[in-house]
Amino acid sequence: MRLNKTKNPDFRHLRAYAFDPSLSLKIDTAKINRTTYVIAWEDLDPGPCGEYLEVIDFDPSISRFYTPVDLNDRPILADNGLRPSVSNPQFHQQMVYAVAMVTIQNFEQALGRKIIWSPRLTNDKNYEEYVPKLRIYPHALRQANAFYSPYRKALLFGYFNSTPANNVIHMPNSLVFTCLSHDVISHEVTHAILDGIHRDYNNPTNRDMLAFHEAFADIVALFQHFTNPEVLKYEIANTRGNLGSQNLLGKLAHELGSAIGSYGSLRDAIGKVDKVTGEWQPKEPNSDDYQNVTEPHERGSILVAAIFEAFLTIYENRVADLLRIATSGTGVLEEGEIHPDLANRLAKEASKSARHVLNMCIRALDYCPPVDLTFGDYLRAVITADIDLMKEDSWDYRLAFIDSFRKRGIYPQNIKTLGIETLSYDAVDLSLIKPNQNVNQYEVQSKYLVKFDKDSTQLLEIIIDFLQDYARDIQYITDRKEIYKITREYVGGTRGESEDNIKGLHRRIKAKMMDSSVFCQMTGLAFMPHFDEHGFKKDKKGNFPSFHIQNLRVVSRVGPNGQKINHVVFSITQQSGCRINANGDIEHFDPRSEEADKNDDNFLFYGGCTLIFDLDSKKLKYSINKPLLDIEALKNGNTQINRERVLAQHQYQSNDMALHIGEERRYFGTQASDFMFTEPFAMLHQH
Repeated sequence: MRLNKTKNPDFRHLRAYAFDPSLSLKIDTAKINRTTYVIAWEDLDPGPCGEYLEVIDFDPSISRFYTPVDLNDRPILADNGLRPSVSNPQFHQQMVYAVAMVTIQNFEQALGRKIIWSPRLTNDKNYEEYVPKLRIYPHALRQANAFYSPYRKALLFGYFNSTPANNVIHMPNSLVFTCLSHDVISHEVTHAILDGIHRDYNNPTNRDMLAFHEAFADIVALFQHFTNPEVLKYEIANTRGNLGSQNLLGKLAHELGSAIGSYGSLRDAIGKVDKVTGEWQPKEPNSDDYQNVTEPHERGSILVAAIFEAFLTIYENRVADLLRIATSGTGVLEEGEIHPDLANRLAKEASKSARHVLNMCIRALDYCPPVDLTFGDYLRAVITADIDLMKEDSWDYRLAFIDSFRKRGIYPQNIKTLGIETLSYDAVDLSLIKPNQNVNQYEVQSKYLVKFDKDSTQLLEIIIDFLQDYARDIQYITDRKEIYKITREYVGGTRGESEDNIKGLHRRIKAKMMDSSVFCQMTGLAFMPHFDEHGFKKDKKGNFPSFHIQNLRVVSRVGPNGQKINHVVFSITQQSGCRINANGDIEHFDPRSEEADKNDDNFLFYGGCTLIFDLDSKKLKYSINKPLLDIEALKNGNTQINRERVLAQHQYQSNDMALHIGEERRYFGTQASDFMFTEPFAMLHQH
């Protein structure tokens, strides 16, 4: 009898540190620091090198390549990977691969689609090229740093000699490898994933932008710990169910923080040690911090604390009945260790709550504006995304988020009241957006041009039909390069040709929506020709304000109660050249002219809009915008720049940003703003 060919297993198991090597040297935490990551099976080349990642272990400080690990080697495979070791470079390679893949899997599970890295920009006619693999260099730097490089499309990890504040916690002058910290690896991978979803979030246009990048990366690292059952049971027992007290789960980058001379973790989500008493104190929310704190890590910690408190509230609500049962209704546990069965049940609820919160945070990315994000915008995105997928909220998850943000003075702009209904973005109602007959019509010879008094509903239906074709074409495609290729073709390529020879989403929007006052009001962007006085970048022919389409994607999700959403989402971005003169008036310049670089007061004003189309109802559901134009003025037939947003971006770029990057001008030997756009995370992660 002929045996069938052996089938590959479904999963690969790899041993690693749950936190970092320092906890393996303590008798009370050594056991929980040993973990095994379960990763979907893929064929790997030595490195490891797979579909998403390519680990290249070159140490430039000693000009040495370390032998790449072969995770398909039979002894290694049979033993669930190499044993954790600080001194074995091959284990370092295994560790970064394992944690990075777990992070990628968590994003794909929440988003319901494949992760695609941010493309590499080029100077040829294609403008960009596909990046198949994120490169990881475990020993790239001889310094206390690790960062994601948008320019290299790579993660660079450093190692250094420790200078601990407490010799009991860490041995002086010992080598510390950032590539062996779960939190650091997850943090940097999240930067790369977020860059692939929203590439303009690297562009600091307000205080929250870089802070959000840092905070979101910390949030993912923090909540991934709750997927480890042994760690959860240990901390539940250690804190007697009170996860709001000092514990390992609430701290990030333990070893890195202690090794460079600071207490505990580099960034602590829930509290810190009092310098006078030496005792750990929980962090009390302060509504003034959001108004006054500007340093990106410290400002980001406000968002981390808000989301962590929301999680704690949800967790406490879910376990309240268990504690009442265990305490005969008092809710107060007796002295001594809690029962193992109770610890297991509390750990299960903590894990479930954390998974839900992490998914809420990740799913919200599809409901964020493509530029100039604020924490308040993110709160609205969390609430809207959750309502779309889950109509009922029996555990008050959404209220927990609102309450924790409110305590820290984080409020969205342009809403009159604070509530679930007002925080959720309103569905687009085209009947409320009237074409304005006062808007000047420009006589432009174009067979594509559609005048603004056409039925906007019909025009949008043409776009939706095109998007439905896109959704059908990629719904069964699993190859990431093919998804990228098809998406590129639909945005500006050859797919979707029609009788009038309009190709691609970009040209369709330009043909159908250009000169539409309705579309201008809906997006807040300039879709009218000859806006010379507003400093907009023009298209190649110099007739229309140019715009970019980013992140075309299909969103198909099923909620816990069977609620389904089938959306196609994409973003439109635009830029205007602005400066503020001595009288405080806004002047404009052509961003492509020689004048653009001659005046230090010139800056680019960024706007954009995220459009979410419902494929089932064939309607535009949400338009989430950061307008370049004054929408209220547009309603009255006036086309003028959004003065409030221009002044806000100018204030940040001329004052607040200078506080953080002024010193780096001398260190890096370049313009700080240039460095911010090429390697923003290298600078942010300097310690």
